[in-house]
Amino acid sequence: MDVSANPTIGSRRATGIVIDSTALPTRSDVVVVGAGLIGLSCAWRLAQAGLSVTVIERDTVGVGASLAATGMLAPAAEHEPGSDPLLPLALESLARWPGFRDELQAASGISIDYREEGTLVVAIGRDEVDRLRFRHDLQIRSGLSARWLPGSEVRALEPTLRPSVTAGLFCPDDHQVDPRLVMAGLTRANQAAGVTIVEQCAVEALDWVGDRVCGAATSRGHISAATLILATGAWSGDASLLPDELALPVRPLRGQSLALKTTTRTGNLSHMVWTEQVHMAPKADGHLIIGATVEDCGFVPGVTAGGLYALLEGARRVLPGIEEMEVEAVWSGFRPTSDDDAPIIDTLAPGLVVATGHHRNGYLLAPATADCVAELVTTGALPDIASSFGLARFHRSEQRVRRAFA
Repeated sequence: MDVSANPTIGSRRATGIVIDSTALPTRSDVVVVGAGLIGLSCAWRLAQAGLSVTVIERDTVGVGASLAATGMLAPAAEHEPGSDPLLPLALESLARWPGFRDELQAASGISIDYREEGTLVVAIGRDEVDRLRFRHDLQIRSGLSARWLPGSEVRALEPTLRPSVTAGLFCPDDHQVDPRLVMAGLTRANQAAGVTIVEQCAVEALDWVGDRVCGAATSRGHISAATLILATGAWSGDASLLPDELALPVRPLRGQSLALKTTTRTGNLSHMVWTEQVHMAPKADGHLIIGATVEDCGFVPGVTAGGLYALLEGARRVLPGIEEMEVEAVWSGFRPTSDDDAPIIDTLAPGLVVATGHHRNGYLLAPATADCVAELVTTGALPDIASSFGLARFHRSEQRVRRAFA
């Protein structure tokens, strides 16, 4: 069994992510800081627009959240009280996923295991059923596609679930991808588009000329650029790169996950299945991914006994077959979470753009985020669909609080 703070999942380890040792260029039209899902998606779109692009990564491609994720594209299952402002962007990005998938697979030659079976959210017992009905009411009021199912219909869709599953919601439009294949595809697509990816290169300071960012000082030297994009995920809240007035309210939330190896004897799920405790995602290579804890513990790496127990027990409550499945890997990663759990997509200063804070929705929001950032860089204007996700919203909230207590 592979135990890692980064997801190298046994036989699933061969992701196809290969970066040649690359020297840092001295200049690029665009420098993207961060080679995670969001950074590579933005870089690819900008390269397609004809710009020279360099991606700088402090560690290796996908470290942090991108390779640790489950790959959920689930606006309905994720919808909760207070998330209405994010919903239009989430649904727009989901609508863009099929085109994004087709382009990515054609550019990379890698199938990303895009699965459209839908998602089941299940409940056991009266209290969970009541909370599930509340969730369903919220989904319907928000115009989302979700169908209430009695326990018998849930088990007809997933016969391996326990008879004690009392009810469920079927969200037909909630899909999933395999993160390791998406990241491998993005790496190849970027390389094919002429993007330079430099790993093990830390950005130490931004280069300012007046109020404008014109490049960065790194552990490998300086690089100049017309635009620098911060896509540093959970590390975006690092105060060392930005002045106080541009500080990003982003923090890490650790998530622990595990991979189980299924067989014809154990069987596997056909849909992504959510409970109140865990979500379970079947992958085409026969693995079942169980995730994920949510822990506000800063950048404390690693896997804990309590975290693994919570995952296994949460899954076992509804899926007894996991008792016979081999645990192939366990890992943890850091979600980039803003103060309101929504992304920050904005121009912070001339020449400085940010795309971060996607919380649990990085994979869902990647196509729309990449398109919006590309439009922002090439035209200077952020599309209306992302206009409410700037940094200023947090300052307005602070001002309202101050006025309320004045």
